[in-house]
Amino acid sequence: MESGNASGWIFSGYLALKKRKRRLRHNLKLALIGASSSLLLFLCLLFYSYWIEPNWIDVNHLQLTLPHLAPEFKGYRIVHISDIHTDKSMTKTRLSRIFKKVNQQQGDLIAITGDFVTATHERFIPNLRDTIGQLTPKDKTVAVLGNHDYWTKPEEIAKALTQNGIVTLRNDVYTLRKGNAVLHIAGVDDVLAGKSNLDLLLQRLPKEGSAILLAHEPDFASASAETGRFDLQLSGHSHAGQVRIPGLKPLALPPLGEIYYSGLYQVGNMLEYTNRGIGVSGIHLRFSARPEITVITLS
Repeated sequence: MESGNASGWIFSGYLALKKRKRRLRHNLKLALIGASSSLLLFLCLLFYSYWIEPNWIDVNHLQLTLPHLAPEFKGYRIVHISDIHTDKSMTKTRLSRIFKKVNQQQGDLIAITGDFVTATHERFIPNLRDTIGQLTPKDKTVAVLGNHDYWTKPEEIAKALTQNGIVTLRNDVYTLRKGNAVLHIAGVDDVLAGKSNLDLLLQRLPKEGSAILLAHEPDFASASAETGRFDLQLSGHSHAGQVRIPGLKPLALPPLGEIYYSGLYQVGNMLEYTNRGIGVSGIHLRFSARPEITVITLS
């Protein structure tokens, strides 16, 4: 009788051990499937963020009402780009493709709000110089420099723009005219580089006529709106965080790009629009922050 009980216990133990091993193998199999799926998902996201989204340009159309706009400028079309960040990944071929897409928007004016070259990548300035002349607005291309331009060689970059007929506004104003009507495009020099001079800019800005301000850093809107002189500020700088969780504020934003970091804002009586930029800086990825060409029709 005792021998029978012992045999039963041994057999029961054998079955329990076998069942435990089977469960362990099952759990290990599930863990391997989960790890493989996570790795595959990560690789897919990495592929998308590196190859797809940085080249998937969003053409964003807006119609903005400016309270001081002369009737003669109703329907005037501004194509706004920013943060080209010429570097080894922003080749001549890629630049030409981007500028062709900008031209396809048939802008009366093209406005570029800084960071033409990524910091310390001055050897790529010739790539910018040899391609940016492809831009063909009906009237003019105007621009301001950004912090990366000042961290590179600002005078060489400004010279490359001037050689291609681009007006570089460094605390200055470019005035568009239609008959007796005027539209002022003002440009404040880079704030982070300590080159901005709003007082000087306001001295150069005529008292009459609608004025649009180009400022690389969007959070400068807090200062420019207080003047009451600008109907609209166009900016870049933030890349909308460049890599972000959809629907949430980006975890990493640059100084002076933390408040008005993407899209359209009302700042006092002034509108502010922050373009997500064309290129990348730092980590060469974009996720949920597609590069952008903004087409603004004035009314």
